[in-house]
Amino acid sequence: MTFEQLRIFLAVAEREHLTRAAEALRLTPSAVSASIRALEGSYGVELFHRVGRGIELTEAGRLFLPEARSVLARAAGAEALLSDLGGLRRGRLALQASQTIAGHFLPPFMIRFREAHPGVALDLVIGNTETVAAAVIEGEADLGFVEGPVTSPLLAAPVVAEDQLVIVVAPGHPLAAPRTVTAANLVTARWVLREPGSGTRASFAAGLRETGVAIEALDVVLALPSNEAVLAAVASGGTATAISRAAAAAMIGAGTLAEVAYRLPPRAFRMLRHKERHRTAAAFAFEALVAAGQSARAATASTSTRNSGRVKPETM
Repeated sequence: MTFEQLRIFLAVAEREHLTRAAEALRLTPSAVSASIRALEGSYGVELFHRVGRGIELTEAGRLFLPEARSVLARAAGAEALLSDLGGLRRGRLALQASQTIAGHFLPPFMIRFREAHPGVALDLVIGNTETVAAAVIEGEADLGFVEGPVTSPLLAAPVVAEDQLVIVVAPGHPLAAPRTVTAANLVTARWVLREPGSGTRASFAAGLRETGVAIEALDVVLALPSNEAVLAAVASGGTATAISRAAAAAMIGAGTLAEVAYRLPPRAFRMLRHKERHRTAAAFAFEALVAAGQSARAATASTSTRNSGRVKPETM
């Protein structure tokens, strides 16, 4: 049995037509027919019924079909691995990320990756923490980036950055007054939040729990599926939300929104990868870029901390 025989068998089985299979394979019908007969003859098994001018799978053919697909898929995976070893001259990297990360954290890394590896196609799908984690588990994404907690034992989830959630309101809202806001004040407000399953909502719920408040105690009047929709709703007045400072920064700077004087704990950005699936060279290269960025941020923060602790010499 050869890979070519399997490829021809699969083409005929999927089309149940010799001529159309031959056209797809760019072979002659007689060559396709001879390959099928040789495969059947080698094992003494009929894979197709010849009914008049038609052709259809026998029971043996139906049982053999998923095995043939599996073998060819493994061969394609082996070819991809060899392509990886060829130096990232071609290939594809599938990323999925939750909205805050996709909008503010990932783009610089994606630009650097494309500059370093222009032959590798880079795909990004935006979802929420739950959908991104599911995509990595199912193999739809090579890497995922989320801001919510992930508990699946199938996933490695190292921290790659830190983000700050803030509570924002329209400037005329009672919580916008320049005073310290308590947990009790939060319970009296009306809220617009991201949808259940989003990392932003999960992180906000965790931060509230640390102060003894359950998110279920809040009056949530709307749950919306994007940061932009949440911010637009809150800017119209009357409600509050918790969101990444990076996502709200432009509207805070423009005076459209005001940051509430209530400190939420920082949250982690995590990179997800499957612990058991093969990691391509492209995935390794992207992980290395993100890790280098994390190291650079840590070094900068350490330098700033040391400098802030120095005592300036007196001047004469």
